[in-house]
Amino acid sequence: MASSLQDTLVTYEELAELELEFDDVETEIIRHQVQLTQPLYEKRHKIVAQIPNFWPLVLEQAPPDIDEYIQPSDSALLLACLTSLSVSHFEIENGAKGDPRSVAIKWEFSENEYFEDRVLEKKFWYRRAEDGWAGLVSEPVDIKWKKDKDLTGGLLSMVKRVWDEDQALEKAGKGGAKAKDKELTPQQKELKKKIEETGLGGLSFFAWFGFRGQRISAEESRLAIEKEQKQRKLRLEGKKVEPSEDDADDDDDDDDELDGLEIFPEGDTLAVTIAEDLWPGAIKYFTQAQEQDALSDLEFESDMELDLEELEEDGDEAPPSKKRKAGGE
Repeated sequence: MASSLQDTLVTYEELAELELEFDDVETEIIRHQVQLTQPLYEKRHKIVAQIPNFWPLVLEQAPPDIDEYIQPSDSALLLACLTSLSVSHFEIENGAKGDPRSVAIKWEFSENEYFEDRVLEKKFWYRRAEDGWAGLVSEPVDIKWKKDKDLTGGLLSMVKRVWDEDQALEKAGKGGAKAKDKELTPQQKELKKKIEETGLGGLSFFAWFGFRGQRISAEESRLAIEKEQKQRKLRLEGKKVEPSEDDADDDDDDDDELDGLEIFPEGDTLAVTIAEDLWPGAIKYFTQAQEQDALSDLEFESDMELDLEELEEDGDEAPPSKKRKAGGE
């Protein structure tokens, strides 16, 4: 049975304010947690650096929310060449008062046949829009692929070119992606067509480096936060807050058109899963990999014993046993 606030003294504004207070507390919990665990992560980094294939084994046991985005070709590269993975809350480093929900995810690789980069780092900024939306935004990170080795089929480089073009238009005062009633540029049309032809199902994990998210600048986020704080102050004083005309979204059609240029729609969700699950649970996932390998060894030995018994029962000479090397070699 649905209930209504009309028969109570509670207002929607009070409920909204309570939600914001919960959000404030959760943000401060993250801030303190980062400060308390930072020394432990530094200690862990020094220890696991001595373990061969630590991060590839961790990634091999990645939860489904990560594993579903890793194609077989991606797996071959990550398992063979990934040397380190790290997550930092860069906006609060060295005592800064930024948002602890902003994260940078750094991947380090050994020399490989796919790309020239040894380090790939992608930053995600936690920002707020004037209409109340809040979440992670990012910028495309290009990869220097070697000839005929681009696992994204050229998509990632196209995203970066479109991004650079859009930034140039904004600096020139032509609005870029935020211009009203703007048509897609030739590069944007080409990118949209390429995304539609590729489909999301067979997209490489490395396309994740092209995720952008909502087009909200640091200045727009700052103004939105200031506006929200003023409204909260008025509500606490018991004053009525009237919605402003700016809250109306006049660019829905433009946004729908530009959404088709997002190469990896779930990029922010994947970043959160890496930062809040894979990164803190790395030792757990590594241990699971070791346990799974041990079980595989037991199954191998059990199968060998059964084969030997069958051969003896058949009266054939049993072949000399071979000890299986660690790692399945």
